[in-house]
This record gives sequence, structure tokens and C-alpha cells, in this order.
Amino acid sequence: MIRKTIILTLTICLSLVLFFPSSIQAQNALNIIRNTTSTEFPDGLHFNLSAQSRVNITDVRLHYTVDHTSFAEVTSEVFIEFIPDTTIKVEWTWDMRKTGGLPPGTTVEYWWTITNDQSDRAITAPIKVSFDDNRYTWQNLTEDEITIYWYHGEKSVAEETMVAARQALTQLAKDTGAELKKAAKIYLYANTQDLQGAMIYPREWTGGTAFTSFGTITIGLVPSRPDSIKRAIAHELTHLVIAQVTFNPYNELPTWLNEGLAMYNEGPLEAEFTNLLKKAIAKNSLISVRSLSSPFSAYAESAMQAYAQSQNLVEFLIKNYGQTKMFQLLNIFHEGSSYNDALIKVYGFDMDGLDTLWSDYTIKKFRETGVTTAMILPSMARNIIRQASELLSNVLSAAPSWVLR
Repeated sequence: MIRKTIILTLTICLSLVLFFPSSIQAQNALNIIRNTTSTEFPDGLHFNLSAQSRVNITDVRLHYTVDHTSFAEVTSEVFIEFIPDTTIKVEWTWDMRKTGGLPPGTTVEYWWTITNDQSDRAITAPIKVSFDDNRYTWQNLTEDEITIYWYHGEKSVAEETMVAARQALTQLAKDTGAELKKAAKIYLYANTQDLQGAMIYPREWTGGTAFTSFGTITIGLVPSRPDSIKRAIAHELTHLVIAQVTFNPYNELPTWLNEGLAMYNEGPLEAEFTNLLKKAIAKNSLISVRSLSSPFSAYAESAMQAYAQSQNLVEFLIKNYGQTKMFQLLNIFHEGSSYNDALIKVYGFDMDGLDTLWSDYTIKKFRETGVTTAMILPSMARNIIRQASELLSNVLSAAPSWVLR
């Protein structure tokens, strides 16, 4: 029995040597002295490594992954340039001004591979680092799947935001059947200037962004409009939930549906939007559903009209056909359906049919009332331009190039 045990032990040891020779050799041949990172939010993440070997180290590579929702796992590999030596100190900076940034709180996992002249190889254990906005001292409040982060003001601000988030999710589920599938993080910046300082090349009108593939929302508070936080939370959370429900590698939602749902969940249209709808009806200049399926105009008034019409389109579908049909539509888009096919399967009409039915609905609703004299404030226009650029902003200003679909 003792002999059998000894033979079995020797066999196991021999197998380990045969299958993992380089790792065992590396334990004696290569020594990791220093392995650190430092954050320079939002511009970059710095990686530092020091190592020793009995013979020259000839190859060093950095590998990293980013925690986000994607269609395939992607590992980035960086070949480090250095002069071979027995002792090396190398560093590499992920310059996000070139690749596009990450939202605060993103988890990056990394490891190094080091090889010397004798082909000994050492692979460091994976390390996870949180890419935090370390310019501020954050506090947090968590309830179930939602975490609110803030650094300015009392805890009551976060508590009010949590209530607004809960209400928004409840209303969205009631209207569409869509529910949050993954945890959401909401970062509250004291103002839009602080928010824009957390972004790579932000647009001057940016007041909030939903990083849908990261489950993260960033919002700049507007002290002069304390009520705006409720609408902003409802708008961005809707984008987060709808992105999760319709996630697929084949097709994106038509813009009118994506933005219309977010606008609808904010509540009744504000006067500025209603006035634009009435003006468009009076001038016979409503934008077609086909045109609203593409990204909206960069011109303020045209963008605002597009948002107003999108909200009204979603209102038409939900009020006339109900929650069940809307949830079916979202699920069919999740399967990667085309715009026309999805509408036909659920409602029995295509985009042109929807355009006709919706036009009749909205003309009847708004033609009877006149246009009020309320002026559209420049700040409102800037906010809408910000919303109009969200789809492009999330790609160009928020996500690295390898996140693009």
C-alpha cells in the first residue's frame, strides 16, 4: 500500500513538471519586484512593473480586460518596449484621450507576462483595479440593485435620488414590462462643469449620460432646477433598462423608440416640447417615423421636435395597444429583428403604417389647442442638444474603440 502511494505521488509530480515546466522554472528564474497601477481620472490608467532574472529579460507584455456587457470577451495585449536586462522597470499608460474614456467605477483586470533569454516565463496573478474618479471623496447609498454615489451635499440628496430611481423603474415596468436586469450605479456630480470634467472631450451641453454597457449613469446636478434630477434619473435609467432588455449583436433600436421611451418615462411633455409639436402640426412639418428612426438633428429646434414626436409616438403605442404589446416589441428587437418586421409582428403595420396612424392621433390631439407664447430657454435647448447627441456621445466620448458594435 505504501509503495503504491509513493508511485502515485511521483506520477503526479512528474505530470506537473511535464505540463507546467515554464511556470516552475520561472519561480526560480524570474522575480516580480513591483506591480502597481495609478489612476489619472479621466485621462488615463498607469501600469508599472519591476522584475529581476538571472539572465536578460527579453519580453514583457501587459494584458487587460474591462468589465462591461459585450458580445464577446476581449483581452487587450500590449507589447512593452524596453532594453533587455537582468533587472527591468517598465511602465505603460492607457491614454484614454486617444482611445475614448471609461465611466467612473469601471473594473479593469490586468496581468503581466514576462519572458527571459532562456524562455523562462512568469505570469502574474490577475489583479482587479477600479477606475474611480479620485478627484472627489465619494459617499454611497445602496438599495438592492441600485447604488447612488455623491460627494457634494447632504445624504438627503442621495435619498431623494434613490426614491426617484425607484419610482422611475416602477413606472417603466408598468408601461412597458421592462425591468432592470443588472445592478446600476448612479454618480451625482455637483454641477455640469464637474460632470464634464469626468469625460473625455465632452460637449458643452452634456448634462448626463447613460453608459449602457457598463450599467453606469452620470448626472450633473442643476442647482437652479432641483426638480430636473427626477426627469434626468427617469430618462437615463430608462436607457439603461431598455439597453439590457433589447441587447443583441444584430440591430439597435430605432432612435424614436429609444428616446421616446426615455422621454415618456419622464412624465408629461413640458410646454416647450408641446409648443413645438403644435407648431409642426400647424405648418404641416411633422418628421416622418422613418426619419425619426435615424439619429436626430444637431440643430436645437429640430432635435427638440424629434424628441417631442418620439415621446408622442410611444404614448400613442402604449395608450392604444398597451404594455403587453410594447414588451413584445422590445423582446422582438432583442432577437435582432428589423424595424419594419418588428412592428408588423407585434402591431400589424410597418413604419409607414405607424406614421399614418400616429399622425392622425397627434394632429387630433394638438390641433384643437393653440400655441402658447412660452419661450424656449437657451439652457433647455442645450439640454436637448445634449440628449440628441447621447447615442453618439456614448460611443465617441465614453467607450473605448473595442466596445464599438
